[in-house]
Amino acid sequence: MSLTFRREDPLSPGGVEWVAPGVRRILCGNPGAFTFRGTNTYLIGRGDVVVLDPGPVDQAHLEAILRAVAGERVTRILVSHTHRDHSPGVAPLAAATGAETLGFGPHLTPADEGEGGDHCFSPDRRLADGEAVEGDAWRLTALHTPGHCANHLCFALEAERALAPEGVLFSADHVMAWSTSIVSPPDGDMADYMRSLRRILARGDRLLLPGHGPAHDDPEPFIAALIAHREEREARVLEALRAAPGRMATAAALVPAVYGSSLDPRLAPAAARSLLAHLVKLAAEGGAVAEGEVFRAA
Repeated sequence: MSLTFRREDPLSPGGVEWVAPGVRRILCGNPGAFTFRGTNTYLIGRGDVVVLDPGPVDQAHLEAILRAVAGERVTRILVSHTHRDHSPGVAPLAAATGAETLGFGPHLTPADEGEGGDHCFSPDRRLADGEAVEGDAWRLTALHTPGHCANHLCFALEAERALAPEGVLFSADHVMAWSTSIVSPPDGDMADYMRSLRRILARGDRLLLPGHGPAHDDPEPFIAALIAHREEREARVLEALRAAPGRMATAAALVPAVYGSSLDPRLAPAAARSLLAHLVKLAAEGGAVAEGEVFRAA
């Protein structure tokens, strides 16, 4: 199954666009290898507005959000997950607006483990899986989708037909149109990620609004292709492990065999983290045995 990405995104940092009725997107100017052109912040509703993912601490982005909601009231600030490109901007926005902050909870991995975690965020109110946040004529339902990050939430938008079409999902970093998601242990978990992908696929949504990059208006075949891609990658990891000297290797040692010579050397460390996630999953399922940082084919 072919995995085709969408990377055209004409929105400029600080710009505002309507991506669905009742939903605006603002792009933060924090481009990078893992953020694409920047973090997407979403404004949901009119008059009383909910802000989803204010991004990093960035004065220009904060000012862009406040300009966009001039004459309106920010009532709540939602966080999809606690990575540093999504949640640190909550504090200055909350200070400027007095809005309540909501998320699954604080970052779940200790500060001395993992990478990219925001250990300062703690929501005013924790959202459980299936819990709803409501406004005039709309409702957002929190869906716990661990994998990319242990406390990752997607948000399903339910609204009056006049406001927005059915099947709109804020997919954050779980599913993005421009790239696959990073799954890096210990905060990232490949088994959780695959379960979460299958959960989202079963929903049958019609529009995904991700944390980075453009929207995706044909999600089902794309998510199915993501699942197939990860399954194929895992098969290559196991094949490479079995072919390694002594049928043993570290994740980093398997990168050339799994990714080939076309991989940008700058991405090799991230590739090794992804392979580690596959190896941890294989070890949990009996396909490999973990011996410290070395894995042996079972």
